[in-house]
Amino acid sequence: MVNENIFMKRALELAENSKQKGNEPFGAILVKNGKIIKEGTNQIHSNSDPTNHAELGLIRDFCQETGITNLSEYTLYTSCEPCCMCSGAMVWSNLGKMRYSVKHDELARIAGANIMIGSEEVFKRSPNKPDVISGLLNAEGLEIIKNYKW
Repeated sequence: MVNENIFMKRALELAENSKQKGNEPFGAILVKNGKIIKEGTNQIHSNSDPTNHAELGLIRDFCQETGITNLSEYTLYTSCEPCCMCSGAMVWSNLGKMRYSVKHDELARIAGANIMIGSEEVFKRSPNKPDVISGLLNAEGLEIIKNYKW
């Protein structure tokens, strides 16, 4: 049995690293067969690209590097519930499983209102939705975003 908290802890470490590098505090990892295959961080400021979210960047880079576009055998662990853009990438790549720490409504309370359409809204309209578990290491995830200067 895979200890999902180990993978979530790594996603949260990446979120903290992203924050320390001047980007927003989000990190993600892609896992297959109990092994980390790819890691990603938010890089919207360092790359001057508002679409370079941890999840979308990770999926885009992995698919381009490997030629694999069907992620049904993969699990994505992410520090926060993905936005509608990143959730769309998960739908189009047929991601098998997604796990996250902080829910989008928790982020909205801390960061203020912005585009707060979370993955749940996107997935309920899609036939290709990953199996989702939320709230992994939630207190740790909340701590990372609470200390970010929004």
